[in-house]
Amino acid sequence: MVEHRHRLREFECLRAVVVTGTTIGAARRLGISQSAVSRSLSQLEARVGRLLFLRRSGRIEPTAEALRLNDKLDPIFETLADIEGAEWVTPDAEPLRLIVPPTLAHHFVISRVARFLKENPGKQLQLDIQATDVLVSGILELRYDLGLTSGMIQRSGVHLVPWRRSQVVCAMPTGHPLSEKEVITPHDLEGVALIEFLRRLGTRAITEQLFARAGVHPKQVAETATNMAALELVRQGLGVTLINPFPLLTSGLDGIEVRPFDAAIFYNTSFVLPSGRPPSQLARQFMQFIKLTTPLDKYSEPV
Repeated sequence: MVEHRHRLREFECLRAVVVTGTTIGAARRLGISQSAVSRSLSQLEARVGRLLFLRRSGRIEPTAEALRLNDKLDPIFETLADIEGAEWVTPDAEPLRLIVPPTLAHHFVISRVARFLKENPGKQLQLDIQATDVLVSGILELRYDLGLTSGMIQRSGVHLVPWRRSQVVCAMPTGHPLSEKEVITPHDLEGVALIEFLRRLGTRAITEQLFARAGVHPKQVAETATNMAALELVRQGLGVTLINPFPLLTSGLDGIEVRPFDAAIFYNTSFVLPSGRPPSQLARQFMQFIKLTTPLDKYSEPV
């Protein structure tokens, strides 16, 4: 029994270092000394006969073997969490650091955060609202534990966990001539006033390629960076836009009509995590809560 307790402490230290990235952070998480963490890691490496961490200039990085071992420990510690409450897995004093782009935050996430905290008294959460490029850099630098975005991210160092899928639609002012059609095709936009997204955003390249293949030339009247700005310009009668309907359009917007757009342009709304680091217990709990409390709508489906 004594040996088993020692092994459990070694595994606790491994998981804490993988999550926090430092022996100091692991020591704070577990409520023990930094030297005790280092000693447990050395004992575990000797026991398994593998190098589990690379130690360089005061930094400690998990090896591939450490990450695989950590993954195998997940069910063990999740079971212990269920049995004991597992205050040591994610202490209430350590909030979930969440980052979300403005549109997703104001039209979906904030209300879920409020409900999550009401249903989980004692849990803490820090919500930052930033553009997707800031979100990615923050996750890479481990300044945040979890992000949510519908952005088309292709970046090493971050891990995307899709949970909602939607397809592009055409939004237009109420009474627009195209509202007489049930489905909008690329050719319907020939010469039509179009509100585009900035070139640095992934959807812009996709729509430009689509129009080029179809030989269509919409009339670009404005460019913007956010879905909400595009829809407000549409509401003001400036033109139409091609947009991700989730979550902005799921409940409808006054002054705007929506039609399906005949193009295979899909959006994944995803959780964003740092690669190689398992989410904390609190992050997993919040992710599951989001999945379970997302209402059904006609524009998106669970992944």
